[in-house]
Amino acid sequence: MQKITTFLWFDNNAEEAARFYVSVFKNAEIHQITRYGDGAPLPAGTPLTLSFSLEGQEFVALNGCKQMSFNTAVSFVVNCETQEEIDYYWEKLSEGGKEEACGWLKDRFGLSWQIVPTILGSLFNHPDPQKAQRAMTALLGMKKIDMNALASA
Repeated sequence: MQKITTFLWFDNNAEEAARFYVSVFKNAEIHQITRYGDGAPLPAGTPLTLSFSLEGQEFVALNGCKQMSFNTAVSFVVNCETQEEIDYYWEKLSEGGKEEACGWLKDRFGLSWQIVPTILGSLFNHPDPQKAQRAMTALLGMKKIDMNALASA
Protein backbone atom coordinates (compact mmCIF):
# COMPACT_ATOMS: atom_id res chain seq x y z
CA MET A 1 0.00 0.00 0.00
CA GLN A 2 1.35 3.41 -0.93
CA LYS A 3 1.71 6.03 1.81
CA ILE A 4 -0.37 8.71 0.04
CA THR A 5 -3.43 7.86 -2.05
CA THR A 6 -5.31 10.25 -4.32
CA PHE A 7 -8.94 10.49 -3.17
CA LEU A 8 -11.48 11.64 -5.77
CA TRP A 9 -14.95 12.93 -4.86
CA PHE A 10 -17.64 12.26 -7.48
CA ASP A 11 -21.31 13.20 -7.65
CA ASN A 12 -22.85 9.70 -7.46
CA ASN A 13 -20.92 8.43 -10.52
CA ALA A 14 -17.74 7.13 -8.86
CA GLU A 15 -18.25 3.61 -10.16
CA GLU A 16 -18.78 4.83 -13.73
CA ALA A 17 -15.64 6.98 -13.45
CA ALA A 18 -13.46 4.24 -11.95
CA ARG A 19 -14.58 1.74 -14.59
CA PHE A 20 -13.89 4.32 -17.31
CA TYR A 21 -10.35 5.05 -16.07
CA VAL A 22 -9.60 1.33 -15.70
CA SER A 23 -10.73 0.82 -19.31
CA VAL A 24 -8.40 3.57 -20.59
CA PHE A 25 -5.17 2.47 -18.93
CA LYS A 26 -3.63 -0.90 -19.76
CA ASN A 27 -2.20 -1.64 -16.32
CA ALA A 28 -5.30 -0.91 -14.26
CA GLU A 29 -7.86 -2.61 -12.05
CA ILE A 30 -10.59 -2.05 -9.48
CA HIS A 31 -9.55 -3.60 -6.17
CA GLN A 32 -12.43 -3.10 -3.78
CA ILE A 33 -15.92 -1.60 -3.66
CA THR A 34 -17.58 -0.62 -0.38
CA ARG A 35 -21.30 0.13 -0.41
CA TYR A 36 -23.65 2.40 1.47
CA GLY A 37 -25.84 0.64 4.03
CA ASP A 38 -29.37 1.44 5.21
CA GLY A 39 -29.93 4.99 6.42
CA ALA A 40 -27.07 6.44 4.40
CA PRO A 41 -27.35 9.58 2.27
CA LEU A 42 -27.55 7.41 -0.89
CA PRO A 43 -29.63 4.24 -1.39
CA ALA A 44 -28.35 1.08 0.29
CA GLY A 45 -26.11 -0.87 -2.04
CA THR A 46 -24.86 2.22 -3.90
CA PRO A 47 -21.06 2.23 -4.05
CA LEU A 48 -19.58 4.41 -1.32
CA THR A 49 -15.93 4.03 -2.34
CA LEU A 50 -14.00 2.19 -5.02
CA SER A 51 -10.29 1.59 -4.71
CA PHE A 52 -8.51 1.21 -8.02
CA SER A 53 -5.08 1.51 -9.58
CA LEU A 54 -3.84 3.03 -12.81
CA GLU A 55 -0.29 2.18 -13.89
CA GLY A 56 0.70 1.38 -10.30
CA GLN A 57 -0.86 4.53 -8.80
CA GLU A 58 -3.59 3.91 -6.20
CA PHE A 59 -6.81 5.95 -6.14
CA VAL A 60 -10.04 5.94 -4.18
CA ALA A 61 -13.26 7.22 -5.76
CA LEU A 62 -16.07 8.36 -3.44
CA ASN A 63 -19.73 8.79 -4.28
CA GLY A 64 -20.37 12.07 -2.51
CA CYS A 65 -22.76 14.74 -3.64
CA LYS A 66 -22.71 18.00 -5.57
CA GLN A 67 -20.97 19.88 -2.74
CA MET A 68 -17.56 19.39 -4.33
CA SER A 69 -16.25 19.70 -7.87
CA PHE A 70 -12.90 19.27 -9.57
CA ASN A 71 -10.90 22.22 -10.88
CA THR A 72 -7.64 22.70 -12.77
CA ALA A 73 -5.65 23.42 -9.60
CA VAL A 74 -5.01 19.65 -9.54
CA SER A 75 -4.33 17.60 -12.67
CA PHE A 76 -2.93 14.23 -13.64
CA VAL A 77 0.01 14.07 -16.05
CA VAL A 78 0.25 11.18 -18.49
CA ASN A 79 3.83 11.00 -19.80
CA CYS A 80 3.88 9.61 -23.33
CA GLU A 81 6.82 8.22 -25.28
CA THR A 82 5.20 8.38 -28.73
CA GLN A 83 2.68 10.37 -30.71
CA GLU A 84 0.52 7.25 -30.84
CA GLU A 85 0.33 7.25 -27.03
CA ILE A 86 -0.55 10.95 -27.01
CA ASP A 87 -3.28 10.35 -29.59
CA TYR A 88 -4.67 7.35 -27.68
CA TYR A 89 -4.92 9.03 -24.26
CA TRP A 90 -6.12 12.31 -25.77
CA GLU A 91 -8.93 10.59 -27.66
CA LYS A 92 -10.02 8.40 -24.75
CA LEU A 93 -9.84 10.95 -21.95
CA SER A 94 -11.25 13.94 -23.86
CA GLU A 95 -14.32 12.02 -25.13
CA GLY A 96 -17.31 13.80 -23.65
CA GLY A 97 -15.01 16.30 -21.97
CA LYS A 98 -13.25 19.47 -23.07
CA GLU A 99 -9.98 19.96 -24.93
CA GLU A 100 -7.85 22.74 -23.51
CA ALA A 101 -4.53 24.37 -24.39
CA CYS A 102 -1.00 22.95 -24.16
CA GLY A 103 -1.91 19.28 -23.83
CA TRP A 104 -4.51 19.83 -21.11
CA LEU A 105 -8.03 18.43 -21.17
CA LYS A 106 -10.93 17.89 -18.82
CA ASP A 107 -12.54 14.48 -18.97
CA ARG A 108 -16.31 13.95 -18.85
CA PHE A 109 -16.15 13.81 -15.05
CA GLY A 110 -14.37 17.17 -14.79
CA LEU A 111 -10.90 15.87 -13.91
CA SER A 112 -7.99 17.70 -15.55
CA TRP A 113 -5.32 15.74 -17.39
CA GLN A 114 -2.08 16.75 -19.10
CA ILE A 115 -1.17 14.45 -21.98
CA VAL A 116 2.47 15.27 -22.63
CA PRO A 117 5.48 13.79 -24.41
CA THR A 118 8.44 12.77 -22.29
CA ILE A 119 10.68 14.92 -24.56
CA LEU A 120 9.00 18.12 -23.36
CA GLY A 121 11.53 18.85 -20.61
CA SER A 122 14.53 18.39 -22.89
CA LEU A 123 12.97 20.68 -25.52
CA PHE A 124 12.30 23.44 -22.98
CA ASN A 125 15.78 23.04 -21.48
CA HIS A 126 17.58 22.89 -24.83
CA PRO A 127 21.11 24.37 -24.78
CA ASP A 128 20.04 26.74 -27.55
CA PRO A 129 17.65 29.19 -25.83
CA GLN A 130 16.10 30.18 -29.17
CA LYS A 131 15.18 26.54 -29.90
CA ALA A 132 13.72 26.24 -26.40
CA GLN A 133 11.66 29.39 -26.98
CA ARG A 134 10.43 28.15 -30.38
CA ALA A 135 9.31 24.89 -28.75
CA MET A 136 7.44 26.84 -26.06
CA THR A 137 5.80 29.08 -28.67
CA ALA A 138 4.75 26.01 -30.67
CA LEU A 139 3.27 24.39 -27.55
CA LEU A 140 1.26 27.50 -26.70
CA GLY A 141 -0.51 27.22 -30.06
CA MET A 142 -1.58 23.60 -29.53
CA LYS A 143 -4.38 21.79 -27.79
CA LYS A 144 -3.36 18.13 -28.35
CA ILE A 145 0.43 18.09 -28.53
CA ASP A 146 2.09 17.28 -31.84
CA MET A 147 5.56 15.87 -31.03
CA ASN A 148 6.91 16.38 -34.57
CA ALA A 149 5.86 20.04 -34.61
CA LEU A 150 7.50 20.59 -31.22
CA ALA A 151 10.72 18.82 -32.18
CA SER A 152 11.03 20.72 -35.45
CA ALA A 153 10.27 24.13 -33.94
